[in-house]
Amino acid sequence: MKQIDEADIIGRVLGGDREAFADLVEAYKGPVFRLAFRMTGSAQDADDLSQQIFLRAFETLGRFRRGERFFPWLYTVALNVIRSHLRRSKALPEAGTGHGAPEAEDPRGNPADAAAGRERSRRIQGYLLRLNPSVREILVLRFYEGMSFEDIAGLTGNTPGGVKMKAYRGLEKIRVMMEKDGFADDEARR
Repeated sequence: MKQIDEADIIGRVLGGDREAFADLVEAYKGPVFRLAFRMTGSAQDADDLSQQIFLRAFETLGRFRRGERFFPWLYTVALNVIRSHLRRSKALPEAGTGHGAPEAEDPRGNPADAAAGRERSRRIQGYLLRLNPSVREILVLRFYEGMSFEDIAGLTGNTPGGVKMKAYRGLEKIRVMMEKDGFADDEARR
């Protein structure tokens, strides 16, 4: 992601230059899409939610406190939109959905390793989707977005200790699911 002057862009948008908001969208569309995808398991939902997230961010930009970092504020907006979507849908996606998943693949790598990596990612996504959304959210923010427990606590309204406990319990549930599916044995042989 290229470096942008968020304060300048936000000032221009609030000053009436609506087109300047496109710079923020361009800078953060990847992380927002990945968050929505990891939380829903659907590329289509993630695409729709990304649009809703940026629309909501644009509409509520006047509430943004200048001098603070924009990205955590945007993530809070994103999490609220995603949570609303998950509450409305009530049905968790089925494990194994995730066609169209964003994948990081080293083109120089062994094709068999790449295929195994895709399968591992698909399985882990399925396990994530079987978790309670509040636990899934913490695991996605920590392990896919690389956020600290303190930053996650700030976004979710939990204490850092509570976030750590939810993360631990979520990982433990995934481990149990993996063992039940025989996937843990496959990983141990690698």
